[in-house]
Amino acid sequence: MSFMHISEINIYPIKSLKGISLDSALVEPRGLQNDRRWMLTTPDGRFMTQREFPRMATIEAGIGDGLYLTADGFGTLEIPFEPDTGNRQQVTIWQSVCEGEIFPATVNEWFSDVLKTDCQLVYMPDDSRRDISEMFNRGDEIVSFADGYPLLVIGEASLDDLNGRLASGTLAVQSLPMNRFRPNIVVSGSEAFAEDSWERITVGEAVFRGTKPCARCVMTTVDQAKGDFAGKEPLKTLATYRLASELMPERLDRLGLAPTAVLFGQNLVGETPGADIRVGDPVNVMTTFDR
Repeated sequence: MSFMHISEINIYPIKSLKGISLDSALVEPRGLQNDRRWMLTTPDGRFMTQREFPRMATIEAGIGDGLYLTADGFGTLEIPFEPDTGNRQQVTIWQSVCEGEIFPATVNEWFSDVLKTDCQLVYMPDDSRRDISEMFNRGDEIVSFADGYPLLVIGEASLDDLNGRLASGTLAVQSLPMNRFRPNIVVSGSEAFAEDSWERITVGEAVFRGTKPCARCVMTTVDQAKGDFAGKEPLKTLATYRLASELMPERLDRLGLAPTAVLFGQNLVGETPGADIRVGDPVNVMTTFDR
């Protein structure tokens, strides 16, 4: 095995919008700094993602003195990090509920025009707390507007393995980029799917704990450049060799995984808030899960 190190760091400031690649990032209790602290919701506060609105993939959210939002045909909109409206609402992400602060109407109208549906942008204030699953919570661990856990790690070799299978399949599918899977941390030098077993790892001076493998959904079939659904891959191929019932049958109940879950990537919790991680940092495996 070659020297393991970080090859990519990505954040997704607004949930389900285009990501940003960074050279370094600060680890915070909720995840990486500025990762999914913002989210689009329906007017009644239900979260919105590419699962229903694949065009979300094409909207850029840049970080500067505030957020810079860009969409083809709609120009660029500059907004502050925090709406400062005092207008708060309960918002829902899957089965969890927390409080978000709503941006002004002009911001929400811009997103509504781009996505052709009524929506609003909300921010997660510092005093809004959303706990990770009790099954994996070691005390007081929280998460941003991410689906369930603060970070996701994937090894380059895992994607290489998948792309090799796609290329040799009956349809000879073109190689997929890593952004189909929206990881925060990408590792170079590991063996394919080694991340399945990572219970605790160090990245530079930071320590991360593995919780459960990531069960993948239809979002992986969205072409992130075009904002369109692009067929049944990679889920179709992953289902032939990455089913939870086949990979870790003894751990299904303990991990809360459905037998038919298609696994790709490992969810992480940061255990050293305040630490920085950088591209090129060495990755060391401290402990692994018992299969």
